[in-house]
Amino acid sequence: MQEKYDLIIIGSGPAGLSAAVYGVRAGLKLLVIEKNPMSGGQVLNTYEVDNYLGLPGINGYDMGMKFREHADKLGAPFLEAEVTGITDGECKIVHTTQGDYETKALIVATGAHHAQLGVPGEEELSGMGVSYCATCDGAFFRGKTVAVVGGGDVALEDAIYLTRFCEKVYLIHRRDELRGAHVLQEQLKALPGAEILYSHVALEIRGENGVEGILLEDVKSGSQRLLPVDGVFIAVGIHPETELVRELVNCDEAGYVLAGEDGATNVPGIYAAGDIRKKPLRQVVTAVADGANAVTAAGAWIRTK
Repeated sequence: MQEKYDLIIIGSGPAGLSAAVYGVRAGLKLLVIEKNPMSGGQVLNTYEVDNYLGLPGINGYDMGMKFREHADKLGAPFLEAEVTGITDGECKIVHTTQGDYETKALIVATGAHHAQLGVPGEEELSGMGVSYCATCDGAFFRGKTVAVVGGGDVALEDAIYLTRFCEKVYLIHRRDELRGAHVLQEQLKALPGAEILYSHVALEIRGENGVEGILLEDVKSGSQRLLPVDGVFIAVGIHPETELVRELVNCDEAGYVLAGEDGATNVPGIYAAGDIRKKPLRQVVTAVADGANAVTAAGAWIRTK
């Protein structure tokens, strides 16, 4: 067994880094474990962030680096390793590829990832017109034409939201009926700038220095056409990275951890922060708030031991 800690934070996206900053300032002996060589989480792949207070138009990579630099400046210790398991008990044991670590409390901030279409051009144009977050990037497409791919509630909500900025919004769905809530369907259909393309699938996203169009196939006729658009918003699902704790703490059917604003799970001493937590809005600002709240709650819990 290696060194013992007051707090271990798994993940170094905005939630984990915020937790590290608040934890160090609270005088907790902590360790941040991150499997990736770079901190920052999903924000690293965001071309531009324009809705984080005080930092309008910042590049996502630069934002992630600033967050990490803040934690480093305060002396937060980091370990690059993959967590392979967690053992609960009076003290928690975090098993990693670099050994086992003992801690009084644990914050899980492993984030989530957006499901991809897996079509040519998607990865190449990610952040250059391909987006997975309408709330994050919609304002960049003011007065332009965009496509939303998906048919569930998130896709419908994204399309409705985007009509506030965009001249034209296409909703592309592979089936002949949408899966999302009926009230959302009716709301979208009533919007003059929205058009639903049923029974269509995306084959390719095209463009040189940015998205210029999306190649579609009509699944019934087999015919193809290139739809000119300035952006493509992909809303085919989000998967929380909660495999480590799904058998340990309570999660909903989609795998999101059930935890309140303080991050406390049903297991004493284990907290969830960031995109893995069940909540209505997943943004950098809410992840940062989660990290601060979880550390505050964890510190209070540790003091009772």
